[in-house]
Amino acid sequence: MKIIKLHYLLLILIFWSCTENNKPQLENQKQVVERHREAEQNATAKFGIALHGGAGFIKADMMSDSIIQAYQNKLSEAIELGHEILKNGGDAEVAVVEVIQVLEDSPLFNAGKGGVLNANGIHELDASIMHGKTLEAGAVAGIKTVKNPILLAQKIMNESEHVLLSGNGAEEFASNHDLDQVENSYFTTQKAQRALANAQNKSAYHIENYEENIKNYKLGTVGCVALDQKGNLVAGTSTGGMTNKKHGRIGDSPIIGAGNYANNHTCAVSATGHGEYFIKNVVAFDISAMMEYGDFSLEQATQIAIQEKLKNQGGDGGVIAIDFEGNISLEFNTEGMFRAKMDAKGNKEVKLFKE
Repeated sequence: MKIIKLHYLLLILIFWSCTENNKPQLENQKQVVERHREAEQNATAKFGIALHGGAGFIKADMMSDSIIQAYQNKLSEAIELGHEILKNGGDAEVAVVEVIQVLEDSPLFNAGKGGVLNANGIHELDASIMHGKTLEAGAVAGIKTVKNPILLAQKIMNESEHVLLSGNGAEEFASNHDLDQVENSYFTTQKAQRALANAQNKSAYHIENYEENIKNYKLGTVGCVALDQKGNLVAGTSTGGMTNKKHGRIGDSPIIGAGNYANNHTCAVSATGHGEYFIKNVVAFDISAMMEYGDFSLEQATQIAIQEKLKNQGGDGGVIAIDFEGNISLEFNTEGMFRAKMDAKGNKEVKLFKE
């Protein structure tokens, strides 16, 4: 009996010794598994971002190579900045606002610094932002001194009980929240001045020779849509409106549901083009509604909205959109739309014209 007990104890000691010796190996295996699991999670993380710099009557032969390169560089700079924020786990709201600020600060686009002039030669700027998780939104219309309208829209969304502020009330809100304000002349560029002169010159000779430029009077609105790794969708849009617009005219960009919309259950949309048509058709919300109630894909919904509904009424323009799965659609019915996108894998696309 004693011999049996000794054998039993010896077996326990041997088993314990083997287990202890294998612990480092088991721990190493666990670490490897954890690393693979983290890598898989990162590889399958659903996030993405898209932006636009306006849609309109734009062709490659209307622009010099240097101007084309300038637009491509600025679009690349903006999309890469937004993607880096999302890749590092940042919020879609932050990415959208940062991207739009880059475009607002550039004189190339009809937003912020490059905003067009109204019929009185004054800049009146609009912007909006919407968060898909809470459906909170902020918008601003007809402002003249706020350097970055998208920042004011964001402030209204996050620190106000209102959605849309306009004119002097919006300016006062900006001042109370210490946002940068500038003279209206800060936004003026030679391009905007020429566009206004072209639009207001009614001579037959001028119209014949500048028809293409006149058609382009609404090009340049900027927008951004993003999906972050938390599954939140955000859309933002900023514009100077239409060249030679009447004082006080407000387009679709600050109208939630028309030129801008986001809902975590469906998609985020930013529009550009002839704003009156986007308002009448509630285009941004319509795309979301088709997905939610009609079971359409993002691609199907954007095509129906832009290529059928809008086009059949004579409306021109386009949208950028991203859904809750990270699918991106860049849809337009004009000769061109300045646009860029990046997915979770880092694939980047920057384009200006119709293909």
